[in-house]
Amino acid sequence: MHKVRSAMVLFSTTAVFLAGSLLDNTGVEAAGVAMAEILPASGAALTLEEGTAVEEIYVEETKEENTDRPGVAESGSGSVSSEELFGGDDSTLDDILATAGGEEVIEFDSFAAGAAVGIEEISEEELEAAHIREAADVSTAAVAIGSQVSSEIKDEEAAAIAEAEARDPEHFANLVIAKCSGAVNVRDIPSTDGEVVGKLYDKSVGTFIEEEDGWYKISSGNVTGYVNAEYCVTGEDAIELAKKVGTRLAVVNTTTLKVRTEPGTDASVLTLVPIEEDLLVLEELDGWVKVTCEDGDGYVSAEYVDLHTEFVKAESRAEELARLAKEEEERKAARAAAERAMAQRTAAARQSNNRNTNNNNGGGSTRNDTYAAPSISGSGLGADVAKYACQFVGNPYVYGGSSLTNGTDCSGFVMSVYGAYGVSLPHSSRADRSVGAEVEGGLANAQPGDIVCYSGHVALYIGNGQIVHASTSKTGIIISNASYKDVLAVRRIF
Repeated sequence: MHKVRSAMVLFSTTAVFLAGSLLDNTGVEAAGVAMAEILPASGAALTLEEGTAVEEIYVEETKEENTDRPGVAESGSGSVSSEELFGGDDSTLDDILATAGGEEVIEFDSFAAGAAVGIEEISEEELEAAHIREAADVSTAAVAIGSQVSSEIKDEEAAAIAEAEARDPEHFANLVIAKCSGAVNVRDIPSTDGEVVGKLYDKSVGTFIEEEDGWYKISSGNVTGYVNAEYCVTGEDAIELAKKVGTRLAVVNTTTLKVRTEPGTDASVLTLVPIEEDLLVLEELDGWVKVTCEDGDGYVSAEYVDLHTEFVKAESRAEELARLAKEEEERKAARAAAERAMAQRTAAARQSNNRNTNNNNGGGSTRNDTYAAPSISGSGLGADVAKYACQFVGNPYVYGGSSLTNGTDCSGFVMSVYGAYGVSLPHSSRADRSVGAEVEGGLANAQPGDIVCYSGHVALYIGNGQIVHASTSKTGIIISNASYKDVLAVRRIF
């Protein structure tokens, strides 16, 4: 075994460089020398890039003749002449290796060529150490190249992810959205023969799991099952539809939030909003969120709200039955409480009238006698609630208040009106969106006494497309067109 001294080999994908000069790749291939045969075995899978350097090459001396490779001719020394290797130019190889000094035969595997080089004998221990060093060098190069390739792949993946995030930041493409009349059944298997385990109502959503034979497997609420793909959309189609059917809300996370006329702390305050109130988002800016509220459109600091998109989810059969039973129970309890309250109020009114007649004085009235209530059609407790609420029109609006005469805010107004009928409601427009039972069809199917929920606001429906509500500090309690702004929900107590 010999070691070539003072020689450098550079590898590229098309040529081999030795001592700074070019060995034509065609000649090398003709001699049957593969690129990998030049390097010692290292156990590493490696593709060398142009410019990789190896300072010393270890070659094995052999006496075997090799005539089974194309282009390798026999010679007395078992070598190939420079004429056979370089097409007749005997000086080329000598010129290439002249800087190494000395004359010897270099063997790459079984390929031998006449060359001018300097050599020295090396021991088996030195050879083993050299192999270890070479393997380490090659492995280091492989790791470096692999790291570079891995980095490039990661960069490409990161760029693709960033592009997807910019196009679909809330991952709406992963949703399955019902697009039907009424509801689409959720079944336990992807077939109409499957058992119905829930319902995905029109415009409600689930999370896509997989597709099978024209069915989407979804997870929505507490329901997991299959819906007919014919009545739903997902993927790219879901991105735009989700923005229409979803409700983008800003939930106030501070005790009292100022809504300003412009996006800046120097802007004037439009109104105040209590903690946990929902505000409908119109636009998201840098550090500010444009929202709509009863006093108009304004801006709130993004720091003091939690943003989310609200969707209607599927309902399991068990949940549906439990909900209907609960709503019916609450409806009965509310009616009974209202009847008792009305009977008590009627008895109190009679006693008051008797006292007024006997004493010839006017006793304290809670109503606004300067306002003539509109005619409210229908009968029953809902209509009676609407008539009762209208008598307070003209009374003042007071933020955080609940007095029908001295001042109340919107949710305080609804709470106090229903309180007069023995029904306990929360002092929160957001919480009012969950009381009673949902009115399917929304405003189109509303009846007098129903609660109409808006962004950061709530009112009572009185019929004929109108509501009565504690509007703003400027207007007080008024009657308005029910569709004056987007309706989030309509709830029925009785």
